[in-house]
Amino acid sequence: MKLKSLALALLAAASGLAQAGDRLDLGNYQVKASYALDLLGGSSANHVSGLEASAVSYARDRGTLFYVGDEGTGVVEISLTGQTLGKMAFNWSGTGSTKHDTEGLAYLGGGVLAVSEERLQDVYRFSFVNGGSAVLKSNFVSIANNSVGNNGIEGLAYDTRNGGSFITVKQQSPQNVLSGSLSFAAATGNPPSSSGDGSTPPGGGVAAMSALFNPASLGLSSLSDVATLSGVDHLAGSSAADNLLLLSLGSRKLVEVNRQGQVLSSLDLSQVLPNNGIEGVTIDEKGTIYLVAEQDQTGSALPGAQSQLIVLSATAPVPEPSSYALMALGLAGLLAIAKRPRKV
Repeated sequence: MKLKSLALALLAAASGLAQAGDRLDLGNYQVKASYALDLLGGSSANHVSGLEASAVSYARDRGTLFYVGDEGTGVVEISLTGQTLGKMAFNWSGTGSTKHDTEGLAYLGGGVLAVSEERLQDVYRFSFVNGGSAVLKSNFVSIANNSVGNNGIEGLAYDTRNGGSFITVKQQSPQNVLSGSLSFAAATGNPPSSSGDGSTPPGGGVAAMSALFNPASLGLSSLSDVATLSGVDHLAGSSAADNLLLLSLGSRKLVEVNRQGQVLSSLDLSQVLPNNGIEGVTIDEKGTIYLVAEQDQTGSALPGAQSQLIVLSATAPVPEPSSYALMALGLAGLLAIAKRPRKV
């Protein structure tokens, strides 16, 4: 009887682990720490600024983070606790962008990054060189050419599996979540217009992106960034590795969804730095989540307000893949013992 009870308990635990295997479970997360990011050039012209942090990406092969602000001055490399390690300016000449509204960032590996400009819906690839300047028109692709104003590409992520693929999110009017391949090439001429938000020059690479699902069903007022869970080690080989994290500034929420648009877990961010706009999300191989937020821009903000790095960690240990195997082995052994004929 005791063996039977123990077997049933193990079976229930195994069922729980199986469910955990299809998701990261944001309900298991809380704020671990937050760090103020250096102002750097601040609001000074022609300097890389640490203000208005709008996108962040984890670089596994460097053990660091990169982030950009939505003024498009450049990219900053920081430690996992927010210390500045390096920076690189953006050269926008010939891109056709007039607002330089950088809202998405993805680390591709080997020091290579891709940054997106919201209004033109263009993505630029470059190699990071500390102290250098990235000539963005030399390596870009346009995802769409329709006029969207301040409601375009808000987030960018990269899935390294199967040769690599990109995911983008559009903020609103309408929202969309796209996935597919991007190739990059240089501009071959001058932008046709420099009025308004500007225009994309001729040339560039090819975008083969398609909608994953209709995000309207998520009930989020806006989409602000996206991260893929494919690089989280303990999710490797499970269906959860396909899941995405979607950040909504308007709803002050982080949600985990599968690629059919089903919400699997969520985390309320309404009380996390409520005076700061949280706009960027990324995740490392251990499952630690990093958010970046703009500086406090409310009327009560103190002089010298800084962008913020927010670190989220799991409140309970996350089971490794070996846990599933051990659980199954233990259950099989107990059931085998329970089925043995009793001696008379």
